Amino acid sequence: MSYDALGGILFSLFVLLLLAGVPLAVTLGLAGTVVVAFADLGLSSVPLNVYNSISKYPLLAIPMFVLAGIIFERAGIAGSMVRFAASIVGPRRGGLAATAILVAMILGGISGSGPAASSAVGAVMIPQMLKAGYPRGFAASVVAAGGSTDILIPPSIAFVIYSMLVPAASVPALFAAGMVPGILAGLALIGGSIWLARRHQVGNEAEQARPPFWKSLREAIWALMAPVIILGSLRTGVVTPTEAAVLAVVYGFVIGVVVYRSLTLRTIYEVLVEACEISAVILTIMALASVFAVASNALGSFEHMANFLVHSISSEVLMLLAINLILLLAGMFVDGISIFFVFLPLFIPIMQHYQWDPVWFGVLMTLNIALGQFHPPVGLNLVVTCKLAGTSIESTTYWAFALVLFMASVLLLCTFVPSVVMWLPRVLGY
Repeated sequence: MSYDALGGILFSLFVLLLLAGVPLAVTLGLAGTVVVAFADLGLSSVPLNVYNSISKYPLLAIPMFVLAGIIFERAGIAGSMVRFAASIVGPRRGGLAATAILVAMILGGISGSGPAASSAVGAVMIPQMLKAGYPRGFAASVVAAGGSTDILIPPSIAFVIYSMLVPAASVPALFAAGMVPGILAGLALIGGSIWLARRHQVGNEAEQARPPFWKSLREAIWALMAPVIILGSLRTGVVTPTEAAVLAVVYGFVIGVVVYRSLTLRTIYEVLVEACEISAVILTIMALASVFAVASNALGSFEHMANFLVHSISSEVLMLLAINLILLLAGMFVDGISIFFVFLPLFIPIMQHYQWDPVWFGVLMTLNIALGQFHPPVGLNLVVTCKLAGTSIESTTYWAFALVLFMASVLLLCTFVPSVVMWLPRVLGY
């Protein structure tokens, strides 16, 4: 059987299994294994590839950052940061929405996980927003959108995974490159949420008292120091990204047990179990995606598809727009981490053809993934916040899509003005 025919079988089987509702990790592994067997590539290589794909020291950062995010969520630091952010924003229409996004951005410098931040911020902010008269769909959309900035503002699990798949892009360079786009995305969402609240006359927290600034700052200082310690130690070269993840875990345990005294032995056990479950899902996808990658690379399928796209779309601008559109559509149905494994093998040859900077391209992909996290109908952050708000994803459609448009303006800016992304890495010498 020819390699072209086997490539057709590979992708047909992949699509059929997805449509049948098979989990993505199993779909990638099963489709790849079938083609490895048909192409006589050696079935004995499958378990070896699965093991080698995750037996890498830098990947230890993933479970550590996952654990750090859950620790900070359970430690109750979100409440102190909410009071601090509210003391800055003040009581005004749309103020609670702006506060929620601001707190999520700060948590982005700790956990690097959108769902973790959405859960921590949503547990505190959504009841307050509902009490102030905001629609449930609006509250869920705002918190989910704010949580999406967490994979852009370092540290970021998404950047660690991208660096593993694209070794030319180092983790410190990606962390630096994500800072400015992450802040711009947060500011765009704050402006969009305030505009939506005022346009539709929803929410009214004008009667609420502004928390005292200095008292709120003293309460939140331990949480605010976390990103400073993590990123500062990375910048000075004291620790590697993996060691920075361990540092985040240790710091989280210290303030959770000693300072806030909210982490009991039972809570710590639950935190460890949840971190293991989430990390296992991520690493299982990575492991089984390697089988699919081996099969597709051996057949040259993605190279053929990339060449077809390059010859079909002659303009670099149109190619960038097409890639953004593909990723935005994929974000409606596929979770963020899976997008890297499904689309990077296709995009890497295109990136090399146009000689795009891999760090810049990684930020673009992550921006698209961030949009997908609160993009109906399957935005992972939305699933979390809708559960907290007691509403359906359908009720968020208008609000979420409106916020997507505001954040998409930052995506277009970063796409066509690369210096927005690359300025900070160049200043820092990456």
